[in-house]
Amino acid sequence: VLTQAARNTLIFTFFGFTGGLVFGLALALMRLSTIRVYRWFATGYIELFRGLPALLTIMIVGFGIPIALGRGLPGTYAPGAVGLALVAAAYMAETIRAGIQAVPKGQLEAARSLGMSRTRAMASIVIPQAFRIIIPPLTNELVLLIKDTSLLFVLGTTAATEELVKFGRDFAFSSANSTPFIVVGLVYLAITLPLTRLVALLERRSARAR
Repeated sequence: VLTQAARNTLIFTFFGFTGGLVFGLALALMRLSTIRVYRWFATGYIELFRGLPALLTIMIVGFGIPIALGRGLPGTYAPGAVGLALVAAAYMAETIRAGIQAVPKGQLEAARSLGMSRTRAMASIVIPQAFRIIIPPLTNELVLLIKDTSLLFVLGTTAATEELVKFGRDFAFSSANSTPFIVVGLVYLAITLPLTRLVALLERRSARAR
């Protein structure tokens, strides 16, 4: 059961991170757009979801939407993953935007002078360089997202989709023993510590490259 809970935690993390990254990239490009409506939408979204508690966002997706629409999101992992992705996108958007702005403007100008469209230049030259710059902070976002999966226990997931914290809470309450909390903490550390070490390594390499 612990293995299943750890697996579910990683599944929620994967979908939340992937969705947040894709949507965050779109938001970052909208923030940098010359079209005012796009900038307003992206800015409003980022400020809203960075200002709201992640737990509230997850509850809105898991409970508010089904109440309002009469049905929830389809899919076993959808409510939790979408809630995490909405929050992650707001933070990743700012990270990606900073990475894009860190790429020298001459790169884009040189590409345009060679006849590339702005869209192609951004996709093939600017964005790849930006992602190389922001790999360390994005890895940090991944670590934070892994820990944020603990908030999903409020959704009352089933045994087939419970993540680590819900597993630990249910097991501790049923056995009247606090050991499951310690075990869950060790599993989280086993997942996150290698990633934090990777972040430190990437940051040192990035500093040497500069």
